[in-house]
Amino acid sequence: MAITAGMVKELREMTGAGMMDCKKALTETNGDMDAAVEFLRKNGQAKAEKKAGRIAAEGLCRVAMDGDKCAAVVEVNSETDFVAKNEDFQKFVEDVAAQAVSSDAADLDAFLAEAWKGDASKTVRDALVDKVAVIGENLNIRRFEKVVAGNGCVVSYVHGGGRIGVIVEADTNVVNDAVKEALTNIAMQVAALSPKYVSTADVSEEYKAHEKEILMAQIAQDPKMAGKPEKVIEGAVTGRLNKELKEVCLLEQVYVKAEDGKQTVAQYIAQVAKDNGADLAVKKFVRFETGEGIEKKEENFAEEVAKQMNQ
Repeated sequence: MAITAGMVKELREMTGAGMMDCKKALTETNGDMDAAVEFLRKNGQAKAEKKAGRIAAEGLCRVAMDGDKCAAVVEVNSETDFVAKNEDFQKFVEDVAAQAVSSDAADLDAFLAEAWKGDASKTVRDALVDKVAVIGENLNIRRFEKVVAGNGCVVSYVHGGGRIGVIVEADTNVVNDAVKEALTNIAMQVAALSPKYVSTADVSEEYKAHEKEILMAQIAQDPKMAGKPEKVIEGAVTGRLNKELKEVCLLEQVYVKAEDGKQTVAQYIAQVAKDNGADLAVKKFVRFETGEGIEKKEENFAEEVAKQMNQ
């Protein structure tokens, strides 16, 4: 029986197995869809189907570099921290990062549809499904971002063995070890204090308006501010907002290694620039934290082990 692309697609959607595995299964079973599903299950290639509903909130972030002009950070999730420590999983995440740094994909769907560098007969999605079958947990390539320096360099920093991955891009006319070390220190700052913006100039008016609304509501419930003139209340809101912006804007933050405990990141960068005769400015940063924003499912450990044993 002739095996059509539509049959392969249908089987792949049913099982989550790789394209070539589905084609082989259909060939071996003469196009019998049910038999092909059974073939894949017996060969361990349809495991992804029953794993897919599980929450993958652990995992790793990795950064791959291509010289000092290009970097990509990825987050790949697993169900448990135990698997995140698995060498096979760690190697897979490194391979995904290497794929991302050489990719021109504009979004995750396009990235997953690319030919896998390790085996061009498969896509990135196929490689992921194959890894699910091998490891036995639901895995998910959640996100990636590639940064290419237009006029300067990029540096990276990975914290906590892969819990946080950071890329910092800088515009600079001097790229030497001292400048790179300073930018790596900035990347460590980003990892530690999790700023939202590079500078106050990047903060949208919508964000400011939203925060002002929250601050106004807080002040309205503050007994000490009851009956105060509108001008005083406005001043209090502005003061609190400015204080908040110093916390969420990288350049306004106090530099974590500041010897005097007062030097801001902006001042630190200015000092490095002066010392190296450089025009130096942080243009962008990307910070991924594993499991960020994912609601983790809390389960009794004994019950989880029992579930695993009964599968």
